Amino acid sequence: MSLKKILFIVIDGISDRLIDNKTPLDSARTPNLDYFAKIGINGIMDTIAPGVRPGSDTAHLALLGYNPHECYSGRGPIEAAGSGIELKEGDVAFRANFGTVEGEGSIFDKVVVDRRAGRIDETDELVKALNKIDLSEFGVKVMVRRGTGHRAAVVFRGEGLSDRVTDTDPKKIGSKVKMCKALDENAEKTARIINKFMEEAHRILENHPVNLEREKNGLLKGNAILLRGGGMVKKVESFEERFGLKLAFIAGTTLIKGIGKIIGADVLEVEGVTGNKHTNLKNKFNAALEALNTHDFVLVHIKATDELGHDGDFEGKKSFIEKIDQEIAVLRELDFTEICLVITADHSTPINVKDHTADPVPVIVVHEGVRTDEVDRFSELVAYRGGLCRIRGIDLFNIVLDLTNNTSKFGA
Repeated sequence: MSLKKILFIVIDGISDRLIDNKTPLDSARTPNLDYFAKIGINGIMDTIAPGVRPGSDTAHLALLGYNPHECYSGRGPIEAAGSGIELKEGDVAFRANFGTVEGEGSIFDKVVVDRRAGRIDETDELVKALNKIDLSEFGVKVMVRRGTGHRAAVVFRGEGLSDRVTDTDPKKIGSKVKMCKALDENAEKTARIINKFMEEAHRILENHPVNLEREKNGLLKGNAILLRGGGMVKKVESFEERFGLKLAFIAGTTLIKGIGKIIGADVLEVEGVTGNKHTNLKNKFNAALEALNTHDFVLVHIKATDELGHDGDFEGKKSFIEKIDQEIAVLRELDFTEICLVITADHSTPINVKDHTADPVPVIVVHEGVRTDEVDRFSELVAYRGGLCRIRGIDLFNIVLDLTNNTSKFGA
């Protein structure tokens, strides 16, 4: 049996709950996505399990055949890997925001007035300054890298560290910055290190020239770095070691790039790919077609549908789905005797919730020989009628491996 190739298109947060009997996806004009629904087999999917609200990180791990309950160590390490930090086993990593704080006293006496510092984007010089913080008294080195926009990643490296500590991000405007606390006695040293870092970071950022210029122009300072999602880096078996397939990721967001790097994917840089609604979808899909020449499994991640769901922007989300549909037409040229195409999402991000929910997502599988069904359009409102019925993310992965002859028989 010849082995076939696999292309996953993951449209982040595309599905919704009903508002006046409508959703952005069901309302959008999507002739190309509908075409794939007609020639494929459809269903709905719980990425992790029914009733479990997935993060994009845990959802992608499940979609790629990994049990997130076994290999997920927090979002921090994934963000750090995606930012370009070469991680080592035992590092403790956090995702972070540049935020704005006001008040007197130490950083922990001050109140968060904006968790994103007015969505600050010019953070390169701020990051350089933070990398000079000296934690040698603890035998620890700190590494800071910028993410997209106001985001960053922070990694602590040294002996005797623990991820059993609390976040410093209060996650709420009007609350004071939280002091890091140890959740067990083995984490007390780590908590002290983080609190020292928080104080030094605020001291440096408060009067940094970038922030003074922002203040002069009436913009919020990025004068604090808020940590959350800490985790200890642990070794994860690579995708190629585990499944014998060469994997490529095409994504604009640090988080998704980080997932790719942690499982050993080639993370391809594509011109104009931004991870927001201004991303160059044409370049993204063309890059996927090229990657299929050199890789066995290609994953394309599209972020903006999730952001628009978080923003509660019904019309914006609908419009962007129609934009995806226009550009995805290029995939109609694929040879489905040699390539298996999957179109799905990692989770729902309903407009009326503005966050991830456990509502199942629609899924299409297109490949020669699939048992096509009566579903003729791509919508969370009709996908349940399809032949796949209701499956989990790990089920989808196994189904696709079987369709493409990339699995072996269980038993004699």
